[in-house]
Parts: sequence; structure tokens; C-alpha cells
Amino acid sequence: MREGSLEAPIRHPLDWQNPWFWDEAALEKEMERVFDICHGCRRCFNLCDSFPRLFDLIDNGPTGELDGVDKADYASVEEACTLCDMCFMTKCPYVPPHEWALDFPHLMLRHRAVQARKNGIDFVEGQLADTDRTGRLGSFTAGIANWVTDENNKLTRPALQKYADIHHGARLPKYAGETFETRARREGAEVNAEAPAFGKRKAVLYATCFVNFNNTGIGAAARAVLAKNGVETEVVHPACCGMPKLELGDLNGVADQAAKVTAALLPWVDKGYDIIALTPSCALMLKFEWPLLLPKDPAVERLAAATFDISEYVVDIAKKEGLAPGLQTIDGGVSVHLACHARAQNMGAKAAEMLRLAPKTRVAVIERCSGHGGIWGARTENFETAVKVGKPAAQAAIKNGTAYVASECPLAADHLMQVMEMTHGEQELKPSRANHPIELLALAYGLTVTPR
Repeated sequence: MREGSLEAPIRHPLDWQNPWFWDEAALEKEMERVFDICHGCRRCFNLCDSFPRLFDLIDNGPTGELDGVDKADYASVEEACTLCDMCFMTKCPYVPPHEWALDFPHLMLRHRAVQARKNGIDFVEGQLADTDRTGRLGSFTAGIANWVTDENNKLTRPALQKYADIHHGARLPKYAGETFETRARREGAEVNAEAPAFGKRKAVLYATCFVNFNNTGIGAAARAVLAKNGVETEVVHPACCGMPKLELGDLNGVADQAAKVTAALLPWVDKGYDIIALTPSCALMLKFEWPLLLPKDPAVERLAAATFDISEYVVDIAKKEGLAPGLQTIDGGVSVHLACHARAQNMGAKAAEMLRLAPKTRVAVIERCSGHGGIWGARTENFETAVKVGKPAAQAAIKNGTAYVASECPLAADHLMQVMEMTHGEQELKPSRANHPIELLALAYGLTVTPR
């Protein structure tokens, strides 16, 4: 076997149904093996805070080697992992098929799952991971919820930090006053019968928790662009994909969500519909994480094969049928942040490729982590680290001097915008908000889409 990941990486299923997976002694031995390899390599030092923590533990220990690290401190390395998958996808030369077969993110997930089974999941964290219930409540009380969670609210945010461990300065998602499912029924979408793809495609937009409850404008823009290109769409949100539960190590909870969503979406596949996930984390779950978690489930595999990321889908239309005419230049250009969970789908830089379909549009690509890591970056103990990790991406966006900043991940977009504001100081910052790339393609088409 040659060193350097010269072969395509292979990700093995997560063998969580096997008793050895939950054996703490076996887990500790595997962490020791992997950490020792990472110590000798160190190519991932600039990806996230897990690796600096590991290397500091080793370098500051009595021997300067892994044997000088207290195994109780291994947990601090896992706590910094956001499961972004970038070490596996872009850096590690020892991923399968290399005989050392490293999968650092899934090892951290295993540690998290073992601890969750042993100690239980924190009550508040468990409640926050129920994004459907939180989203429904937040949408129903959007005005109050947005006031309470605003980072400038000096009355409520200290209490939120005290009781929910959410840093008082972390920017949290706003709630929409109606869900995307409701908005889609109200607005409708007239399909362009003159488009090259008309009659050749139809798709279900899997709304995802964030688009359904927080930023319905992303979904509305996706639906408008697809209608412009002759694609009939339906909007469905049966349940969360389970990514928040995955981040807590709740593998049974993820499997339950996978079964629920698959049962709702697969009948659409049987009727000839493609499935489009509107956020990259959810697309990653449907396409990759569920099949790795439930490798013997043919329904999950069929759904995975029919699932697309929204940027990926638009580019696919452009290549196979051709886009509807009417795209104009996006004046001032775009700095597009490639989200980690989009890159982990191994589909290429589809957001940048999609935006370049707008003629004569300057597209500057940012391939650094935004630092947010889902709920991870909003936690009191992590927020300063999240800002530190996100600064290179924020500085790149400022340096590019484009009229627009976009990210495929809406959480990354909000965090990136906040770090840009913190980095930029008192000077006037343009743009004033970060977009999803599909919103900018709608703009290039001249389509009027109301945010949220």
C-alpha cells in the first residue's frame, strides 16, 4: 500500500451494533493507536482545535510522546471535534484503503457515543437536539423567540448562558413566522414550460429543520430557480435528519430519524422524484452517514442514491439539459465559503460552479472552516475557539472585497458574518448579510424572493 492517499478514500460502515464498539478498553486502545499516528504526522494541525489540543498534550507531557499523556485527557481532544470530516476527506494520508485505516471523525463519534451510553446525554443538550420541536415552538412565537435569543439582548442572553450553556455573544438563528412548508403552499411556484428541463425532472425539496423553521428564503429561492428551469417541486419535511443527535453520540436517535424520514421520502422516489436537501449537513446525512450507520438497509441506500445537494442539482441540470436563459452578472462578485459538510460529500465545489453559471461573475472561493460546528461553536466553552478558527475565512472574505458573501451552510454563513464584523472593527462592513448561493442565483435570474 502506497503512502499519501493516492487511492480514493473508502469509508467503512460504523459497526455500532457490534459489542466491541462499546467496549471502553478497546476504544481506549484504538484512540491510543490513532493519536500516536497523528502525533507523528501532524498534517491536520490547522483544521480544527482537536489536533492542537492533542499535540499540546503530547508536547507538554513529561516524555514528549503519547505515553506521557493521561488517558483521561483524551476526552478533551474529542470534545473539540465538530465532525466536519475534513481531516478524513482532505488531509489524512492514512485513511482506508491504507492499511492503518484511520477515520478520526468516526473514532471521535465512537467515543462520544460510548460516553453518552455510559453517562447519559445532558438534558439541555438533548432538548436542543430536538430541532423539530424547538423549531415549531420558535416559529409559533417568532417575535418573542427572536427577541430573547438576540445577542444584543443584555437581559435574556446572560440567563441563556447560565442555564443552557449558550455563549451570550454567539449569534443564534432567527425564527421565521411561518414554516417553509406553509410558505410553499401559500406562494406556489409556476413552472416554466419553455425551459430545457421541463417535463424531464421533478423533485422533492427536503426542507430541513433550518430552512423549514429559520430561513425559509433559502427554500423559496431554490423553488423559484427550479421552477424557472422547468422543474416541478414539492416541499416535504417529515422530520430532522438527526445530525444534532449524531453530534451528541445518540446513534439510536439518528437511526430512528433515518427510518422516519426514509419512510416519508422513499414513496416520492418511487414516483420518479429526485430528493434535494437544502442544507449540506442534511444532504451529507442522507447520502453518506445514514448508509454508514445502517449499511444493510436497502431503503436507506435507495434514498441515498436519489438525493442531491441543491447546488449539485442545479449544476447537473446545466450539464445535462441546459439552464433556462436569463441569467445576468452578479455585480460586485461573490466570496463563496465552501461548507465542510458540502466538501465531505465529495462532489466538488458545486456552489462555486453554480455561481459561475452567472455570466461574467467574479467568484472567489474560501476553503477554510467557518468555525461554527453547529451548536458546538455557540457553547460557552467553545465560542472563543469558534471565532479563532473562523478568522482566516472571515479575513479572506474581507480581503476579497466582493459585494456578496455566501456559504452553502446557513449556520456557517451567520457565524462567518459575525466574525467578519468582529474582525473588521468599527469600519462599515459590506455586505451586511451572508447569503446561500441559491439565493444569489435567484438574484442573477431577477427573481424576487423575500428572505425568511
